Amino acid sequence: MIYAEGLRKRYATKDALRGIDLDVPAGTVCGLLGPNGAGKTTTVRILATLLRPDGGRAEVAGLDVVRDAARLRFRIGLAGQHAAVDELLTGRRNLELFGRLYHLSRARARSRADELLERFGLAEAGRRLVRTYSGGMRRRLDLAASLIVAPPVLFMDEPTAGLDPRSRLQLWDALRDLVREGTTLLLTTQYLDEADHLADQVVVLHEGRVAAAGSPGALKKQVGGDRVQIVFREPGDVAAGLRALGPAVSAAEPGGTRVTLPAPDGAQSLVRAARALDAAGIAVEDLALRRPTLDEVFLHLTA
Repeated sequence: MIYAEGLRKRYATKDALRGIDLDVPAGTVCGLLGPNGAGKTTTVRILATLLRPDGGRAEVAGLDVVRDAARLRFRIGLAGQHAAVDELLTGRRNLELFGRLYHLSRARARSRADELLERFGLAEAGRRLVRTYSGGMRRRLDLAASLIVAPPVLFMDEPTAGLDPRSRLQLWDALRDLVREGTTLLLTTQYLDEADHLADQVVVLHEGRVAAAGSPGALKKQVGGDRVQIVFREPGDVAAGLRALGPAVSAAEPGGTRVTLPAPDGAQSLVRAARALDAAGIAVEDLALRRPTLDEVFLHLTA
């Protein structure tokens, strides 16, 4: 549903994109990660027909982003980093305005506005001016506006930036519902837990190139497998614990109470460590199975 090959873009003396490849199947979520300046927003703007590439090609929903730009704009939705809604209008009037801009009839624009206000929990607030909305409400209204024509492809550039945890979860639920209904979603985010929760595929950009791509689970395996982490109650217990655990210990904090073991078979490694310590009569403060995080992947790839 989203395909790019060798996308390039240069601003004055800076190469923003240096040959980006993407392949996003229909009905899935692709998360674009990367530090500031990595090329995430430039990629989205090219795919959304707002920017012409200097090289390479891209297709969205089977249409070329340059040659078929006018037709493609009726098949995509875009929610940028900042909510593109008019604070001096009500929520309903905002949606009706977007509907008219998409050439819907007045009656259809009104009915579509009512449908979307209901869907995103804004029906009661629909008659209020947007300047009275909270940040989360504005973001949901902005998402509703991007769905006026029920596009098969939706682009979101840092959709939950600045939202409180409750508003973020509400927006995540709304996005999951859209994907279950068949929408293909490409989002950029600075919140790695967001990509971990939502994305089927993660693409990490670094200095205008793809540093890595794959499922969140596959990327995590690149920086190491599961680990058993043990925190002893007393520093004096560490030496006895190391003897009980045997040669599997991979890292120990010098002078500290934390020890890390590889866990090649996941929970079974945790069980073996617990049994060994229990047999030796050694009490611990914490014993847990730890998995690599996308934060570790991000730092590993962009260091």
